[in-house]
Amino acid sequence: MPELPEVETLCDQLKQVILDMEIQGIDIIDPKLEMANDVKGRKILAVIRRGKALEMQLDNDKNLLLHLRMTGRLLWQTDYREMPAHTRCTIDFPHGRLVFIDPRRFGILTAIQDRDTGRVFIEDPSRNCSAKRIMEIAGNRKTPIKSFLMDQRMIAGIGNIYACEILYAASVDPWRKACSLSQKEWKGVAEASERILRRAIVCRGTTISDWRDLFGRKGEYQHELRVYAQNGNPCPKCHGAIQRMRLSGRGTYFCPSCQK
Repeated sequence: MPELPEVETLCDQLKQVILDMEIQGIDIIDPKLEMANDVKGRKILAVIRRGKALEMQLDNDKNLLLHLRMTGRLLWQTDYREMPAHTRCTIDFPHGRLVFIDPRRFGILTAIQDRDTGRVFIEDPSRNCSAKRIMEIAGNRKTPIKSFLMDQRMIAGIGNIYACEILYAASVDPWRKACSLSQKEWKGVAEASERILRRAIVCRGTTISDWRDLFGRKGEYQHELRVYAQNGNPCPKCHGAIQRMRLSGRGTYFCPSCQK
């Protein structure tokens, strides 16, 4: 699933191509998508990332809400000769079109009333992840720290890949109860979150399988992963073997020697 760096990449790229542009038409190919008809002729005033979701603000007090979920992605096209496989929807602009591609059809694209969607506790851990605040949010929670980091009600945008990388960088066992971390350990988690997420944004995200940016290019952060998808490889710190186990139904990569 695209996480904060991937969605932030799309957000930045969309601003380059559709900001202040008028929607000339929408072609709904997958009837599973529910789209209001009054977005045609509307202008894109802003593009905002909210956690793992994108909102395109229109000039009629409505927003287009996009959540890519498991396999969704956006592609910008100026050559219309070929429709990509698994296309669910296209949005036409004067100078090109957005193509919403989603093989598993879990993604959401819908028009919503412009509103305050309600803020999660830490909306952007790539810029605002103070150790004090994250420690306050964790409180007495006994949930595993990895599950806590991935809970979108607590911290927006972190998924499986970056949770594994953050906890490895902070030398914290993914199974540790959130309430058991010391202030020093929370400081390490907060600093690792900002550093890793910002670097992944610079790299345009992580391509493990099907992630591509708006222009069809793979991300580059996969070349900098320390533990994720490294099962059996030597730990960069202690040279012991990286392990993979399941935690809350998700494959979790860690070093049993370095993460306590």
